Amino acid sequence: MRVLLLGAGGYLGRFVADRLLADPAVQLTALGRGDDADVRFDLSTGSPGALTRFLDAVHPGVVINCAGAIRGTASELARHNTVATATLCESMRRSGCRARLVHVGCAAEYGPSQAGSSIAEDAVARPGGPYGVSKLAATELVLGSGLDAIVLRVFSPTGPGTPAGSPLGRLADSLRRAMQHGDSELKLGGLGVQRDFVDVRDIARAVHAATLSAAQGVVNIGTGHAVRLREAAAALARISGYGGTLLELEGPPVPRQQPVAEAAGGLPSPASPYPDGCGGWQQADVRTARDRLGWRARIGFEESLADIWMEAACRM
Repeated sequence: MRVLLLGAGGYLGRFVADRLLADPAVQLTALGRGDDADVRFDLSTGSPGALTRFLDAVHPGVVINCAGAIRGTASELARHNTVATATLCESMRRSGCRARLVHVGCAAEYGPSQAGSSIAEDAVARPGGPYGVSKLAATELVLGSGLDAIVLRVFSPTGPGTPAGSPLGRLADSLRRAMQHGDSELKLGGLGVQRDFVDVRDIARAVHAATLSAAQGVVNIGTGHAVRLREAAAALARISGYGGTLLELEGPPVPRQQPVAEAAGGLPSPASPYPDGCGGWQQADVRTARDRLGWRARIGFEESLADIWMEAACRM
């Protein structure tokens, strides 16, 4: 099976590439902006015609789109997430390869949800910020393209390679700094937020399963279990061996000539929204992934946290 992977150099894309390369039946080609790509092409600025010619030459059976941006201005997010997906869909429609499209979306497309609820794929999407809006627009382009396509709505990725700027990455880095400096107390804010954290290696398994499935439409990829950041902080402290006290800030900290995020241990304060615009709670209904992909998360949250801490500890 010839597979074309877009965004192989990104956080999710690297693990998807590793998963596919482990399958002897897959012949993988990576297309992206970085020097490590087999073919360099920028979806956000490249022409559909050029990509169509490449698709006709390579003739993949499956195209996986892990490309995109999670930070930037609204126009930058729209360009890298929405315009790039429009270019891909147009190129695939023009091409004679008739490939299946596996598009990686995100749970930020749903926006805020009611505490205690599990979000199913038929929930009305009301994204709470420009990132979620740009990703939802991309999903709608894929679903309306007429292609053989599936959208995997990934909830909160975690595990090895977790970006240092993510909430769990900042938690681990805050613990590392506290241990380095011998601090007996660590002040953290925004720990009441709950998210459905799913290991990036399980996400890669889901993408692989989607390439082999005939399922179409939107499929949630999560664990079906929300975890409070307060619990994650306590687990990370235990894994790291931090012997100090974790103090949860009740309100926005008063910085001492430093950004609020840094003063709060790198996490948003309780008065600040979680960066994905989804409010205080998010949990996936994962029955569709089980029934249509034969997939479920396997890697426990503590194992994911241990891998995050191992990488943070290497910076000590």
